[in-house]
Amino acid sequence: MKKALVLGGFVLAAMAASPVLAADINVKLGVLNDRSGVYADLSGEGSVVAARMAVDDFKAVDKGIKVEIISADHQNKPDIASNIARQWYDTDGVDAILDVPTSSAALAVAEITAKAGRVFINSGAASTDLTGAQCQPTTIHWTYDTAALANGTGKAVTEAGGKKWFFLTADYAFGHALERDTTKVVVANGGEVVGSVNVPFPATDFSSFLLQAQGSGANVIGLANAGGDTVNAIKQAAEFGITQAGQQLAALLMFVTDVHALGTQTAQGLNLTEAFYWDQNDATRAWSARFEKLHGSKPTMVQAGVYSGTMHYLRAIEAVGSTDSKKVIASMKANGFDDPLFGKGYVRGDGRAIHDMYLFEVKKPSESTGEWDLYKQISVIKGEDAFLPMMPQCDFTK
Repeated sequence: MKKALVLGGFVLAAMAASPVLAADINVKLGVLNDRSGVYADLSGEGSVVAARMAVDDFKAVDKGIKVEIISADHQNKPDIASNIARQWYDTDGVDAILDVPTSSAALAVAEITAKAGRVFINSGAASTDLTGAQCQPTTIHWTYDTAALANGTGKAVTEAGGKKWFFLTADYAFGHALERDTTKVVVANGGEVVGSVNVPFPATDFSSFLLQAQGSGANVIGLANAGGDTVNAIKQAAEFGITQAGQQLAALLMFVTDVHALGTQTAQGLNLTEAFYWDQNDATRAWSARFEKLHGSKPTMVQAGVYSGTMHYLRAIEAVGSTDSKKVIASMKANGFDDPLFGKGYVRGDGRAIHDMYLFEVKKPSESTGEWDLYKQISVIKGEDAFLPMMPQCDFTK
């Protein structure tokens, strides 16, 4: 009897120490973004592809983690995003929501996620309020934000002599945050803002707003918008001869897909700030080639961020052995990452992922050697310099 008890103890100990068996952990991820509008190219189906690549590269099945990925179109509307998030959490058993461009939608999803006690890994939205004024313990803000954009493009343009700014601002949370954060950087570097105009989102006709900017006396027109809005504004500015007349455009948030759509003839010389570019090194080139084969285009930093954030999330699930949100988020914040796409970094107590950002210039047509050979790197912005300091009340590790 005593021998049997001892043997039983060995069996129990062996079971406790054994690796997780296949299908022991089930994970359901929801990719929520714009799949049909102005942000579809920079996020959309490409973000779903990136999330699937992360699951495959992580070898989740081999590690006993079964991952299901679903997706939906929030149409850039906070109410639709909120309804989908509630259904996913309350009815469909989603453990984490990924991506969510459009800051107003992202802020709504962040609040719902906190109430549901799940995980929100944002890659697509830019507002610093996600880890600032409206910070939540369940939000991880991965790729970029308006402060990083301002500390990249805004600072570079101002230091290069662009001292008088006029903003064309997308009239919702993202546009206002980008104008606010860029204004601080412009003023801190000896510039001034001589005016701004709120532009309905999304917009197709920028003519009246560009005319206001033309007559403002500014030497820089700051485009506090993104995606299709930025592309349309730059095209129409070219039609009006704005840059030929001496004013400079500052595309404060621009993606490789936007530059590709414009072409180097139109976009040449523009400065822009990104967290990722496909042609930075061997690792980014290899991953981007795989992505392009699956999706048909090179990845944006948002899509790369979905991949990286998903990988870090899955590592945390493996480390804690469950999808318990508190444990998983604690692990994500306690352990840094060394990412093939974003390099070395870490997640702060407020959920802000800290990694390097990069200032690029769009190549001239004569400098480009191919369809997607679009950028030359100007400088590296260290993560600690790119992002705002953490607000003490948002340090959820205490």
